[in-house]
Amino acid sequence: MSEYPYEFPTLNITDEITDTDLPIVALESTIITHGMPYPQNLETARIIENDIREAGAIPATIAILKGAIHVGLSDPELEELAQAKDVMKVSRADIAFALASGRTGATTVAATMICAKYAGIEVFATGGIGGVHRGAENTFDISADLEEFAITPVIVVGAGAKAILDIPKTLEVLETRGVPVITYGQDDFPAFWSASSGLKSPLRSDSVDEIAAAFKLRRGLHIDGGMFVANPVQPKAEIPANIMAPFITQAIAEADQQGINAKNVTPFLLQRIFELTDGKSLTCNIALVRNNARLAAKIATSLSK
Repeated sequence: MSEYPYEFPTLNITDEITDTDLPIVALESTIITHGMPYPQNLETARIIENDIREAGAIPATIAILKGAIHVGLSDPELEELAQAKDVMKVSRADIAFALASGRTGATTVAATMICAKYAGIEVFATGGIGGVHRGAENTFDISADLEEFAITPVIVVGAGAKAILDIPKTLEVLETRGVPVITYGQDDFPAFWSASSGLKSPLRSDSVDEIAAAFKLRRGLHIDGGMFVANPVQPKAEIPANIMAPFITQAIAEADQQGINAKNVTPFLLQRIFELTDGKSLTCNIALVRNNARLAAKIATSLSK
């Protein structure tokens, strides 16, 4: 059998992560490369990492750099990624190709969950998860994030599903795949920029210890997959759903008119909604990610006890 013409990519984990007894929280990198412009993306990444440290945990931003999975980025690496061009948006289907081709890749929710599992990290903070896109009955556009929850044992903390999605169908798919969806501190399931989607959450918990215990018990029962903890955006930062609805509708209509599809849909919609809201959506996005990072650090701390 012939050997591969390249060395198998290594898993690079920073010394800060391997040498600590503190809990670890994984962070994705698409928010840096596809979520906001430079230098705001770099400033936000640093702020979120600092929030996790202040909460008593260690941040582990995950990305693919030069043919290797990096778990934890140095500040120079963060800055390089924040300014990089033509960065691959990497999900489960793309990881091996990005590694084999030596590309720079930013990890989505699904890819970050996979890499976190390889590194032994059980908690991951993001903004909002992907899901079933509106009109999916015709396009079959469903995020790989939902399938990943069913098979990869990581707790993901996010401010609900992105409001640009079909949230009822997203919740239905998660239920079908046996994924626990737990909203923290309220009965309503949140909708990213808005604290409530108007839908009742499948589960509710007011305790990080209860969430951590449920995750441990799933593992003890040999039930595959992870959990989604929906953390509502703080009232002072939210944009109510009735205000966001017309902006979302307009952005989706423009995407359809321009033939935007597949992986390009979400970045297009987020950018267009940023423009339509005069930047308010991005301010809210930053606030909710910071809120999720702090909660993720508390859950990781409880898990480590």
